Amino acid sequence: MTLILTNDDGIDAPGIRALEKAINGQYAIVAPKDHQSGCGHQVTTHSPIYVERRSNLEYAVAGTPADCTRIAVSYLHTDVKWVLSGINAGGNLGVDVYISGTVAAVREAAMHGIPGIAISQWIKRPLTIDWDVATKWTTKVLADLFNRPIRNGSFWNVNLPHLEPGSPDPDIVFCQPSTQSLPVKYRVEGDEYYYIGEYAKRDREPGTDVDVCFSGNIAVTQLKL
Repeated sequence: MTLILTNDDGIDAPGIRALEKAINGQYAIVAPKDHQSGCGHQVTTHSPIYVERRSNLEYAVAGTPADCTRIAVSYLHTDVKWVLSGINAGGNLGVDVYISGTVAAVREAAMHGIPGIAISQWIKRPLTIDWDVATKWTTKVLADLFNRPIRNGSFWNVNLPHLEPGSPDPDIVFCQPSTQSLPVKYRVEGDEYYYIGEYAKRDREPGTDVDVCFSGNIAVTQLKL
């Protein structure tokens, strides 16, 4: 089984290395050369995309996460069974999926008939990410999701909670995505608007992925095209 690993934080980000440690099987990394967070499902069609082959199993792509998936499944590997994206440094909950490059990578895979899993680590400040813990939880989630049926044209979105060091391991909770908007607030200085919306103050309707993750469990939603 060939797995494609990608992300939107860039090929040298710690999250994709944490994801690499969480998998067991044949894989290749096809990820953006540079940081692409928040690019959504942007694709490159009017300029060349430079692909740096670092090894037989690693390619740095001067493009977006969706570009990476397109190139990986269409040209670099012909027997792709799953596309995995992450582990993103920051949550991709609810309506974030429309903005997220992390999620766009697996949405693109679904368009090609390939299932995918996007994995993100919510950051509860002032805590910092423990990537070893993220790897452990991701290993558990992947073992579950690889053995679950998934409808054609669908993909999984996973958000890891941010717990205090030494906390018990969280449960995996399958839930519905929140449809509530993100906090929209700007600091205005003359003609310039600086976004200062506070992620942790977003609506957390009970039972949605935002509420599950903010409450300390692993939120898993199945999304479809």
